[in-house]
This record gives sequence, structure tokens and C-alpha cells, in this order.
Amino acid sequence: MEGPLDKKKLSERDICTKFITPALQQAGWDIDLHIREQVYLTKGRVILRGKLVTRGKRKFADYVLYRNPNLPIAVIEAKDNNHAVGAGMQQALNYAEMLQVPSVYSTNGDGFLEHHRTSKGAAEKEFKLNQFPSPEELWERYKNFRGITDESEAVITQQFYSDASGKIPRYYQVSAINSAVEAVAKGSKRALLVMATGTGKTFCAFQIILRLWKAKQKKRILFLVDRNILADQTRNNDFKPFGTAMTKISKRTIDKSYEIYLALYQAVTGTEEEQNIYKKFSRDFFDLIVVDECHRGSASEDSGWHDILDYFSSATHLGLTATPKETKDVSNIHYFGEPIFTYSLKQGIEDGFLAPYKVVRIDFDKDLEGWRPTQGQTDKHGEVIEDRIYNQRDFDRNLVLEKRTELVAKKITEFLKGTDRFDKTIVFCEDIDHAERMRQALVNQNGDLVAENRKYIMRITGDEEEGKAELDNFINPQEKYPVIVTTSKLLSTGVDAQTCKLIVLDQRIQSMTHFKQIIGRGTRINEDYNKFFFTIMDFKKATELFADPAFDGDPVQIYEPGPGDSPVPPDVDEGVEEGAQGGGAAGPSEPSDADGTDTDDGSSDGQRARKYYVENVEVSVVAERVQYYGPDGKLITESLKDYMRKTVRKEYSSYKDFLRKWTETERKQIILDELAERGVVFDGLAKQVGKEYSAFDLICHVAFDQPPLTRKATYP
Repeated sequence: MEGPLDKKKLSERDICTKFITPALQQAGWDIDLHIREQVYLTKGRVILRGKLVTRGKRKFADYVLYRNPNLPIAVIEAKDNNHAVGAGMQQALNYAEMLQVPSVYSTNGDGFLEHHRTSKGAAEKEFKLNQFPSPEELWERYKNFRGITDESEAVITQQFYSDASGKIPRYYQVSAINSAVEAVAKGSKRALLVMATGTGKTFCAFQIILRLWKAKQKKRILFLVDRNILADQTRNNDFKPFGTAMTKISKRTIDKSYEIYLALYQAVTGTEEEQNIYKKFSRDFFDLIVVDECHRGSASEDSGWHDILDYFSSATHLGLTATPKETKDVSNIHYFGEPIFTYSLKQGIEDGFLAPYKVVRIDFDKDLEGWRPTQGQTDKHGEVIEDRIYNQRDFDRNLVLEKRTELVAKKITEFLKGTDRFDKTIVFCEDIDHAERMRQALVNQNGDLVAENRKYIMRITGDEEEGKAELDNFINPQEKYPVIVTTSKLLSTGVDAQTCKLIVLDQRIQSMTHFKQIIGRGTRINEDYNKFFFTIMDFKKATELFADPAFDGDPVQIYEPGPGDSPVPPDVDEGVEEGAQGGGAAGPSEPSDADGTDTDDGSSDGQRARKYYVENVEVSVVAERVQYYGPDGKLITESLKDYMRKTVRKEYSSYKDFLRKWTETERKQIILDELAERGVVFDGLAKQVGKEYSAFDLICHVAFDQPPLTRKATYP
């Protein structure tokens, strides 16, 4: 006959199966409706180790308790019985913050430690297994914590849409959707969601609209966008389940028989009164207006979007943006209020849902030193060039140095030849003229591949229909061509370029909002096509905006090649803390500006600005500096040797201490991984000290001044 069960010998999963789940069921929690185990919250940050891409540890909660699917109300973290009952509390509190729930529990199978978050504070208490609260008790606690009234409860508990694919929203999407539905149900007239590019704003908008519509809280909804491609992508993808209840306003025609309307604000507004067709609706026709990419003008007092929102002032206004815009002239926070939910680029990268990136900065001599024409010098068209010093601010706007354009194209090509010539690439230029000249220069550098397929390089700008027609093919991962596209503004926002691996900035960017939108073209991860990170190649010092406190997602590497150096950055191991365990182009029927086209041709006040074209001025690469971002997000500007010495000596006080730890550790790679996570770049050190040395030898030599023995020798 077997003796009593020894909890100390049970695994964590055994504790869950034999003690915790039965305790929850006894308290009234339905295992099919209310309980999910091993709920993964993050994907694990993408970590770059040389050419090898790995992921950090995923965060997962042992238990999440739900009111109904996608409405979490409590978190439980379990440990085996060799731990104290509260050993998992700090981990559980982290997950509770992510899920925005008030009831948090830690257990070891003997009992529960409860952390109860309230609007006034928090309290903890310990109780027995058979005393776990009921679903009704924790739901009431959740309602009090979130300020949910009995009147708004029916709307807030309205189910999410679920299709046959079984797609489950990510944890932050659940929080964003629930926050918006709660805000509207509780009577808010204006609300703002801030979510980084690539995190599913349109999917969240669909779920918000559908739940409010199904609950009959909102009966007629207008979804406003500023790009034709955004409207078509929305209608054909995320919003498709609305079916015949939805229409897209086009050809300035109004049909009042629908309930869900998609519209470009340019298609329903205009400078003439007869163009403002939104006024054909009564002022109270819509009771919810959702404004996508609201940083692009919805808050500006003189914009068309503001006129629409003002006309439908009785409706609830919900703004969506990746980049809240705050200037002396424009403030969407001023209009919509402080964001009710924010998911940043930095958090998206940390969670592993967005791609990290490297930066290659290339400076030219003429950009840094400027260029001045000789007296009476003319350009290639015979125009006398105004006598002054021209610098980076002028190049490709007021003055074109053709050799500079050729050098940019050469460096882009060198980079692709050093990585993969079929990596999707976007080159952002100053204006349409610059985009066309850059296309020509790139063709001359890549004539072999252009001969195979003329669409290898395309210009996609608002003034050229053939290029715009290729936009769908460029963003489609299954289409090989185009590979390289040059543009000015058309691709800077709202284009879902999932497999874009190289973003080239040859455009002077002074706006943080514009900068974040451009960076967003590369932040999507597509594992099926081996897209885990991307590179920014910067010729105009645009990436100096990383130093702005308003930027929230630092690169993992900054590389500035010198003259003659390859533009491909050297392989580095990224230092990172790995987290806890646990459709179509614009149609001809739209107005000329309704597809968000590039209109910047260098003109000002309707008059084309004078632009000089200079042929024979040589341009060269200058400066060389390598910087890396460490695990604390700060630039490492010291030498790799100094950084390694300081980092290793923080962990190990002496050579003997390190040697003892190395000898005692069965898997040596654990020590190397820990140092790599703290930013120690073994590949870079090997290039400086010698490739014949192992990582162990490098540590001993660089950190503790031991003789640089090769792999053939051994330390005592």
C-alpha cells in the first residue's frame, strides 16, 4: 500500500493538475469557459547573434481566469511545493499589469497568496486552497477596479468576433480593444488609442466597432482613412466580416442604407461646398466615427477631417495612431484627450512582436563640409548657380550633385550584394524628381538584374500610374518583383510591407511623427519569409532623431563605415535582457489627392522652386565610427575591449573567481550567453585580438590580462 502523496516530489505541472485546477473548479470556475492554462503573452524578443537569429524566452502565465473569452479578470502564477506560497507573486504582478487585471495570485499547492489591486491601493492576504473566490466575486472586483456600471456591463461583455481560423488577439490587443469598448460604454465622447505600426490597429478597430455594433451601443459607424490603399485593405481584410452591412463611399455618391461606412476624408470633403458630400448625411446620422492615422491632420483646426468631426459632433470620436502628434499648431492629444491605451514600438520589440533593427550611417564630405560654386559657374542646363554654400539641407531640393546620387545608389547596391539582392528595399527621397533620378542611378548599378526583369527597380510615387500599380506586388510577400522601390511620401504610412528588410533614408526628416511612420515600414515580422529584423541606411542624419527623448525604440546597432569600408555592418551579438519565463492602388474614380499621392515636386506657393543640376563634383564617404546599444538601451561608444573588461569584472571579481565559475559550470555556453546578453561582442573582439582565440581565451586575456593563448595552449 502506497503512503501519502509527497508534494515536495511533484513538479509544478503536477501541482497545477492535482491541487490548483481542482480548487478553482470547486470555487465555481468552469474549466472550458473560464480557465486557460499556459497562456503565452509574448513571442520572445528577436535577438541577433551575428548572422544567427534567436528569440528570448517567452512570457507566459500559468493561469488566466476570464469572465468570457478575451475578457481576463485574474492571473495565477504557480510554483512547485519547494517554493513558498508567495514565490510567484512578483512574476504574477508583471502579467497582471500586462493584462490590466486587479486580482493576482501566487500558489505552491498549499494555499494562495492574493494581491488585490483597487482604485485606492492594494492589499495582500493568504488563504487556504478551498477558499478561492468565485467567478461572481472576482467579476464584481473587476467591475469596481475598471469603473464598470451595471448599465454598461452588457456592452463590455459583448463577445469578440472569432472566425474559423481560431485567431486569438494578442494580450495588448485585448487590452486596447477592451479599453476602447469600456470608454465608449461609459459615455466618453472622445478617445485615443496609440499603437505602434505593425501591431494591428485596424484589427483592433474592427473588434471595437463590431462589439459596439452587435451590442447596439452604436448603430451607424464611419471609419475614416487618408489613403485609398488603406480603405481597400481594410474592406478586403479585417472588415470583411461586416459583409453587406458595409460600404465604401466612392465617386462622391451617398447611399444611406448601410450601417458601416469606409471613406477617404478627401473623397467626402473639398474646397468647394458641393464637394463636402458628408453634409448629405444628417448631423446625427453617425454615432461613432473612427479616425485611422489621426496624426495626419484630424486634430488640425484647419483640416478637412476636423470639419467632418465638427459636423458630426454628437457622435463618439475614436482616434487611432502610431505617433501622437504634439506641436504648437497640431495636437491630437488636445483634441482626443490623453491616450486610453498605449503600446509602443519599444514594447513591441521587447515582446517579440516587432522587428529590431540596425542602422548604417553614411556621411559624405559635401554633406558635412558643404559645397560652393565658383563665380559664374553654371549647371548642366546652363543656369548660373546662385553663389552661396550649399549643404545637406539643399541637396536634392535646391541643388543636385549627380555624383552624390550615384554614390548613394552604389552604397545601396553594395549593401544588397553583401546581404541579399532580393531583399525588399524602400528608398525614401526628397521629392518625385529625386525618386526618379535615384531609380535611374540604381538601374545603372544593377543592370544585370534589371535585364532579367525590368521591375526589379521601380519608382512608386503618386504621379505615375505604372509604379503605383506595382505597390500591391511590392507588399505581397509571395511576389518577387519589384525588389527595390524609390519613393518620396507615398510609402511613408499605412503600407503593410511585411518583408521589407532595408529602408534607405536619403530624405531630410525633421518630424518625429514622419520618422516613426517611415521606421514602421520595416517593423513587421514575417517568419515564413525569414524576416526577423531590418536595416536602416541613413544618408541624411535622420537617425539622429533616435537621441530625441520622444523616440521609444532604440536600434540594436549603429554602424558608420569609413572610406572604402563595406556598408554591411559587422556581425554583433545583441545585448538584451531576455524577459521572465513563465488592397489595391488608387482607382481613377477618386479625386486626384484621394490616394495620398506624393505632391512634393520641390514647388512652393504654386511656383516650381529653382533647382540646379551639377554633373562633375566629386563626392566621397568620410568618417568612421561604430556604436552599439547595450542592454540598458544606452549607446556603447567605448572600445569593445574596455566594455568587455568592465562588464566581465562586474560579474567576476577576479580571474580566480571567473575560473572557478567556469570550471563548476557544466554548460560553458550559459556563461557566454549571459555575457552576450550584457552586450559583450565576441565576434568583434575576435577581429581585434585574433580569430584563433576561443571565447574563453578572449575573456581571460581582455578582462584579466592573462597571456593571449591560442586554442592549442591551455591556461593553468
